[in-house]
Parts: sequence; C-alpha cells; structure tokens
Amino acid sequence: MIRAILDPGVLVSALLSRSGAPARLLSLWSRGHYDLVVSPHLLTELAIVLRREKFRRYLSEEEAEAFVHWLKGAALLVPDPAQRPRYTRDPNDDYLIAAAKAAGVPLVVSGDRDLLAFSDPPPVVLTPAAFLDALKGGPG
Repeated sequence: MIRAILDPGVLVSALLSRSGAPARLLSLWSRGHYDLVVSPHLLTELAIVLRREKFRRYLSEEEAEAFVHWLKGAALLVPDPAQRPRYTRDPNDDYLIAAAKAAGVPLVVSGDRDLLAFSDPPPVVLTPAAFLDALKGGPG
C-alpha cells in the first residue's frame, strides 16, 4: 500500500473545507486507501497552527486537540530524523522531506510552492488534487 505524508497545511485544509481534495484524501485514508505517515514535528506544527484564534470559527480548541490526537494514534508515526539537510527553498519545510527519506515514504502531499519545487525524489511531492487523481487511477 502507498504511504504518504500530508503536510500540515493539507491537514488544516481538510478541516476547513470538508468538500475539497484534502478532505477527500483524509476520508480515503480513514477508509484504508493509503497509509498516512506522521512525525512528532509534523504533529507539533499542526497543533500549533490549529491553536490560532482564526480557526475558532471552524473548530474548537478541543476539536483541534482531538484531531491531532486521532492522527497520532491512527496514522503511522515515524521518528523525526536527527539530521535535516537542506532540501527545499524554505528550511522550515525540510523536516517533511527528511522524515519521508528516513522512513522510506515515497510521497509528500502539499500545496506549498517550496515543497512542490523539490526536484530530487524520492519522495515525490504532489498537490492534493494530483494525489487524489493518482489514488483514483488517474484523471476522469
């Protein structure tokens, strides 16, 4: 089964728009269509982002904490690698590539332009829509 890391932005988008590609990806994962991989750093970043006041109109702090806790328990948790070489234009994104490389995860899903510009696979970086198409067997 394919293993993939969804970056925190994709996970946040899945919560904000229940009908978009990120939400459909989360639903497909929960139904066993692929293995979602997370790391402690990813979960921490996600928790910090979801604590922001601007997200209270979408979900409560308790719901945000429950979501992160659910991911921690249900996804495949891999350790953060000790080394984080420079991979992307934004060093804050390098942990995702480093985690994928260290754990042998072939795919990172992101809408972040700095990650999408990564050109030294593995891992391959796809947009949520492109990964959704790949899971469905291609467009159409």
